[in-house]
Amino acid sequence: MPEAEPAGSVPEAARVRVFLDDERKAPPGWLQVRWPEEALAWLKTGRVEALSLDHDLGDDSRGTGYTVLLWLEEQVALHGMTPPLLRVHSANTSARLKMLAACEAIVRLARTAR
Repeated sequence: MPEAEPAGSVPEAARVRVFLDDERKAPPGWLQVRWPEEALAWLKTGRVEALSLDHDLGDDSRGTGYTVLLWLEEQVALHGMTPPLLRVHSANTSARLKMLAACEAIVRLARTAR
């Protein structure tokens, strides 16, 4: 558990669904985050049950939705992390395909790790 909870009003120990997007509003029941580091902070708590990602977040120097998937793939492969349910909602067609391929790889890794 991190020293401090990531920003967001969620009861302690509650499972969360994280929606990473800089423009679209999170659907009801989802926690809105705008930057990869916010999504990663929540993933590090182990409380994320679902993760929905956009790719283009307005400032590529701060990362993209794909950045989050690369980190998650590493955690699953090297540390046996169980990934949350993954969704991609990016309108960027080529990035969406790359992200979906990463999601499939993460799920395959998680299955083989069991």
